[in-house]
Amino acid sequence: MSRIGKLPISIPAGVTVTEKDNVVTVKGPKGELTTNLAENITIKVEGNTLEVLRSNDNNNTKTMHGTINALIN
Repeated sequence: MSRIGKLPISIPAGVTVTEKDNVVTVKGPKGELTTNLAENITIKVEGNTLEVLRSNDNNNTKTMHGTINALIN
């Protein structure tokens, strides 16, 4: 697993994270940011933590796992 990709992301108070049609939207008091999810990458929000998950171990998927995690963070 990607070392960066497997790290959970803590969601601060007042920030919401939503995912629709492979687009992640993060809204907070300072504004809103969106990013597209790569193929085979999903997110899971539980309480105030977010996890980026991948569905296979292809090299491209492994690379995008860490990249998407860093972009959302």
